[in-house]
Amino acid sequence: MAKKLIGTVVSDIQSKTIVVKTERRVTHPLYHKQYTVSKKYQVHDEKNEAILGDKVSIVEVRPLSKTKSWQLKAIVERKESAAEEVVA
Repeated sequence: MAKKLIGTVVSDIQSKTIVVKTERRVTHPLYHKQYTVSKKYQVHDEKNEAILGDKVSIVEVRPLSKTKSWQLKAIVERKESAAEEVVA
């Protein structure tokens, strides 16, 4: 079964590729303090529809290149200023 993640677009400069940053909270095994761990994924965006700041859902697929093995599934939430640009 393919993995599914939700993250924020941190780069959309490349053609058909976005960089998505995911964050999760983990507890330290010894000190029992929580801290945030983040990871970036190269994600295939065929239609170039996601833009910087969008909250997106991604799904794992077969390797598409050396670094890309994730694909954009849906845009969960648009960045507020992005919604105004699309309308205008």
